[in-house]
Amino acid sequence: MHLVKLLAALKKAWQLIRELSGDDAYERYLRHQILHHPEETPLSRQAFFQQEQHRKWHGVKRCC
Repeated sequence: MHLVKLLAALKKAWQLIRELSGDDAYERYLRHQILHHPEETPLSRQAFFQQEQHRKWHGVKRCC
């Protein structure tokens, strides 16, 4: 029984780490698409990653 509780706690901790780091972004995107845009075909994982990279870095201007 203690092992089951330990494994459940580890799973929750891992989910929290993934959420805080943004590692679960694609899964969150898929859930959003299913709930709010079921008529649209979701992006592939690779296309989603490329879109996110473009969104994050497009237009960034640095002096150095």
